[in-house]
Amino acid sequence: MAAVKGSSSQRLAWLEGIRIFAAVMLLVYHAQLLFTDYAFTPKPLGLAANLRLIEVASDRLGHNLLTYILSFPAWFGFQFVDVFILISGFSLVLSLKGKPLEVGSFLQHRLLRILWPLWTVAWLSYPFLWAIGIATNSYRPDLWYVFAGASFPLLFEYSGELLLKSSGPWWFVPLILSFALIFPFLWHLLRRWGSRNLLIVSLALTIGYRALAVYKFDGHPTYVVLDTATDWLPFLPFIAKLSTFVLGMVVARAYRAGQGPLFWPTRWVLGFGILFYVMGFICQFSRLGWVFADLLLPIGLTLCCMVAFQALAQIRLAKSTMLWLGAHSYSYFLIHDFVLDRTINLVVEDSRVLYWLLLPAMIVATLLLAMVADHATPLLQRVVMGILRDLDYVLTIAPKIQIRSWLPQVGDRVRYRNEAGWTVIKIERLLDDKEVFLCQITDGQRILWLNEDDLEPDTHSSLNDSSISRNGSKYNSLS
Repeated sequence: MAAVKGSSSQRLAWLEGIRIFAAVMLLVYHAQLLFTDYAFTPKPLGLAANLRLIEVASDRLGHNLLTYILSFPAWFGFQFVDVFILISGFSLVLSLKGKPLEVGSFLQHRLLRILWPLWTVAWLSYPFLWAIGIATNSYRPDLWYVFAGASFPLLFEYSGELLLKSSGPWWFVPLILSFALIFPFLWHLLRRWGSRNLLIVSLALTIGYRALAVYKFDGHPTYVVLDTATDWLPFLPFIAKLSTFVLGMVVARAYRAGQGPLFWPTRWVLGFGILFYVMGFICQFSRLGWVFADLLLPIGLTLCCMVAFQALAQIRLAKSTMLWLGAHSYSYFLIHDFVLDRTINLVVEDSRVLYWLLLPAMIVATLLLAMVADHATPLLQRVVMGILRDLDYVLTIAPKIQIRSWLPQVGDRVRYRNEAGWTVIKIERLLDDKEVFLCQITDGQRILWLNEDDLEPDTHSSLNDSSISRNGSKYNSLS
C-alpha cells in the first residue's frame, strides 16, 4: 500500500501505534468487565442472542444510546490479545535484520526483555499493593503468590494460575515466553520448508488442536466465562494460537522481500480486513466458531488498524507520539490491572458517573506508571547484577597463594620453557590482587616480556659462572 513506501521509522511508527492502542483497548475491556461484574462475555448462543445480552449488560453503564455505542467495542477488547501475538511474530523476524539467528544470544536477549519489565513491576508494586490493602482492608495477594510473581519463571506453568492472584492479565506472560522459546525452531523451519508449507502445517495443527480443545477436552476460549470440565486450560498452550504467530513471521519475511499485504493497495487491505473481522466476530458465538475465531479476528483487526495507523503516521506529531507511546506498551499491559482494580473497587465502586469520569484518568495514570517502570528497569537491572557480581566475588574460592622461592633480579640467568641462555634485563612491578613481577628477558637475539611465573632460575648456569669466577680468582692469586 502507498503508505508503506516510506522510511523504516514510519513503518515502526504504525506498528508501535497498534501496540499501544491494543494495550489501551485491553485496559478498557478489563475496566468494563470489572465495573459491571462480568455482565457480558461471549456465549455459544448465536449472534442475535449475544447482541441482546450486550444490550442488557450495557444498561449497567447507562441508559442511553451514546453509552451503548461507547461501551460496545470495549466488550470485545480481548481480541487484541491475538493482535499482540500476530505482531510479535512479525517483529521478531524484523529484529533479525537479515542476519543469521544466533540462538543463544537471541534467547537470552528476548527472554530478559520479557522478564525484566515483569520483575520491575512485580518488585516495585507488591509493597504498594500490601500497603493499600492493609490501609483499606482490601485484597492483597498472599505471600505465596507474591513469591510466585516476584520469582517468575521459577514457578512456571502454562495456566498462569499463580500469576492470576497478582494480576489477571499476567496469564499472557507464560504464553509469550513460550513463543520466544520456540521462535528459533520455527525460524529454522520457515527457511527450510518455505513460508507456504510452514503456514499450512501450523494452520492444520492449530485448527486440529482447537477442535480437540472444544469437542474432546471440553474447554473454551480464554475470553469466555462458562462452566466446563477443563475451563480455559486447553486454550492456554501456544499451539492454540500457533498459526497466528507463524502468520506474523511469514508476513514479515514477505515484507523484507518487498511483497505481501503491506504492499497491497489500501482498499484491498481494508476490504480483506473487514471481511476477516466480520467472519471472526460471528464465529465467537458458537462452539464450532471457537475453532476459527481467534485465527480470523487478529488478521482482520491488524489489517484495519494498519490502514488507520499508517495514515496517522503521515502526520509528523502523530508519528513521533506513536513511537514514544509504543515503547511503553508492554509495561502498560503489565500495570493496567493494578490501576483498575484499586480505582474501581476503592473509589468508583457502583457509581456510573465516577466510572466514566475516571476512565480517562486510569488510562493516563497507567501510562505514567508504565513510564516510571520503564525508566526504573535498567537501574534495577544494574543494581541486581552488581549485587550478584559482588556476591560471586565474595563466594568464589580464591586460589592458593604460592610462596616465592625466588625473587627475580636484573642480570639473573633464567630458563624459559626449559630453554637456558636467557638473562633478565629489566623488571617492572605490577600491583593487582597480588604483587606480580613482569620481566624483560633476552637470549642475545630475542627480547620478551614475561610474567615471573613463566620463568625459573637457571641454577646450572649460575653454578658454572660461580666456578669460573672462583677459578679465575685462584689463578690470579698464584700469578
